[in-house]
Amino acid sequence: MDTQTARQFPSGANRSDDSQKPDFEGYLSPLVLERYGQYMLAHQYHGKRTSDNWQKGIPKDAYMKSAFRHFMDWWMKHRDPWAWTREETEDALCGTLFNAMGYLHELLKERNAFGPRGGE
Repeated sequence: MDTQTARQFPSGANRSDDSQKPDFEGYLSPLVLERYGQYMLAHQYHGKRTSDNWQKGIPKDAYMKSAFRHFMDWWMKHRDPWAWTREETEDALCGTLFNAMGYLHELLKERNAFGPRGGE
């Protein structure tokens, strides 16, 4: 192991340097993921839709249209907390996240069909 890039711990164990690796634990909020999971569970409609149903493929146009509806609710509540919207802010944010991630998933699938992923 290259001593310049290795980390050594007080126990004597060592690991490679992780300064150039994604820090998912640092990037993600457990509060947000917990709330997102609650939102997604509620939208499985009592088991009528599996948690991974979206992985079957949803057209990007459908993601975009849905994202805009959720975003509009989020934006209206941001501008006026008393405004009537189809959903409350937390659900609007979760819906926006779902659609943004789904759209990105479809983009990455398209890109990966034509070449390797970035970083490989």
